[in-house]
Amino acid sequence: MMTVTLCSTSTSSSSPNFPPNPKLPNSLSNTPTNATISRRQTSLLLSITPFLLQSPPPAVAFNLGISGPKDWLREQKKKSIKYLLAPIDASQEILRYAYQLLMAKDVNYEQKDLEEIQGMLKSAARDCVAEDRNSLVAFQAKTGVEVCTFKLVVTNASSLLDDGDSAKFEAEARLSDLIRSFTFLNGVAKEADFQLVSDRQKVANAVMDSLSSLNNFEQGIKGCIDI
Repeated sequence: MMTVTLCSTSTSSSSPNFPPNPKLPNSLSNTPTNATISRRQTSLLLSITPFLLQSPPPAVAFNLGISGPKDWLREQKKKSIKYLLAPIDASQEILRYAYQLLMAKDVNYEQKDLEEIQGMLKSAARDCVAEDRNSLVAFQAKTGVEVCTFKLVVTNASSLLDDGDSAKFEAEARLSDLIRSFTFLNGVAKEADFQLVSDRQKVANAVMDSLSSLNNFEQGIKGCIDI
């Protein structure tokens, strides 16, 4: 049985630092990680944001010295950015945690450890990899419901931008790159023999690639809100 204590790192860094010899507590399954954010919590965060961004009456906009409702909405988006970025922050923490598990030395990996790591990587992808969706989420996607959390983040962040806006285009391009990186990561994790150091290193490298794509995606979202 293996576990590792997650070391806090800044989500704003594009190249997070990891301790060379992470410590191993008693139980991986019992190690809490505040990086976990459920689909229900994510949906709530993204659903309440539009209400935070409702336009004020014209008289209020005038009294505040704002040129118009759209400018007011843009300022509200900036103020609520932490809610919009919450799923990204959580996935970044999950990937860092998974990396530390994979790089831990002198550990005997059991089947349940393998399954837990694979589950963490799927969770970090936020239902954006079609092959890894459970039956309920897959059914929702077939009925036309958008289930990819990161796609919802892009839609929310770019809602005030024109279709041809360069910031919106860049965010969508970074989203596509992010989904490709998660697809590759989860594919490598499925085929890996976690008893082999070389295979664990391959997965760890793929984790770092996904983390880099996630950091770039975060910057694309901030670009949509002009932060």
